[in-house]
Amino acid sequence: MRGMSDSVPVIDVSGLRSPDPAARRAVAAQLGAACRGPGFFLVTGHGIPDSTTAGLFGAARALFALPEAAKQAMSIRRSPHNRGYVGLSEEQLDPTKPADRKEAFNVGLEMPPDHPEIRAGVPFRGVNLWPEGRPDLRAAILAHFDAAWALGRLLHRGFALDLGVAEDFFEDKLDRPLATLRLLHYPAGDAGAALGAGEHTDYGCVTVLATDGVAGLQVKRRGGGWEDVPSLPGAFVCNIGDCLMRWTNDLYASTPHRVRAPVAERYSAAFFLDPNPDAVVAVLPGCADAGNPPRYAPVTGAAYLRAKLDETYAHRREGG
Repeated sequence: MRGMSDSVPVIDVSGLRSPDPAARRAVAAQLGAACRGPGFFLVTGHGIPDSTTAGLFGAARALFALPEAAKQAMSIRRSPHNRGYVGLSEEQLDPTKPADRKEAFNVGLEMPPDHPEIRAGVPFRGVNLWPEGRPDLRAAILAHFDAAWALGRLLHRGFALDLGVAEDFFEDKLDRPLATLRLLHYPAGDAGAALGAGEHTDYGCVTVLATDGVAGLQVKRRGGGWEDVPSLPGAFVCNIGDCLMRWTNDLYASTPHRVRAPVAERYSAAFFLDPNPDAVVAVLPGCADAGNPPRYAPVTGAAYLRAKLDETYAHRREGG
């Protein structure tokens, strides 16, 4: 399949589950080429049932159709942990452009209020904010969260093989992740409206994106200009984020992308896999040498995420 922006490939990742090391290495090589090149790839063979994705989008439509008062009761302004509802035009990913024409709902790792990490005040550990009286929405959203998390960890096994570290190198750095699942709703507008999402790169290690098939996502070509990301039924769009680029000393590419002005109503769901709060993100040994020294100082997952979020959300900078 012809892709976009330096020919984004379609990769069947089922081989990463194979008992045959050669099969796993073959998939890892494809992932590595995509990460060094366009930074985007489409994933098939992921093992996530269509019913899980359908349940997620059904929940998203129901959630964003709730009355405004119900959505504001879950406002992200009520959470210091990047959880909850983000209102239309409340986010501005590109500071040189108008606010993004979208609304969002953020979910993190599900934990009870008495979880030791929450009680200890671990950064970004908090309860999710859920709509009252709708346990069905919670169940559908968390089912996809867990499935995307498993896929993200599987991809990291491929990355590890490609980067020459132990195949399970990332596992203990992603088993309590600062992951965020963002349900996104782009109301229909017109071609002259503000962008659905301004130009940006993602913060984390890898993004697993589910879309409803409506066009909108665009990726920046290495040589300049924008191209639409094609939709492939049953596949997820994946891309590298700034954190994995940092881990690899820029060997892997974090590619700018945006969502163009939404002419038709559009839903998507982006799972951002960030490392554990206390995981140390330091340039991998095989990604630096005397001629290419580390470009980044070591940082914890929590400190890294805090800096990134403060750049995006005005209410965080204002201390609200």
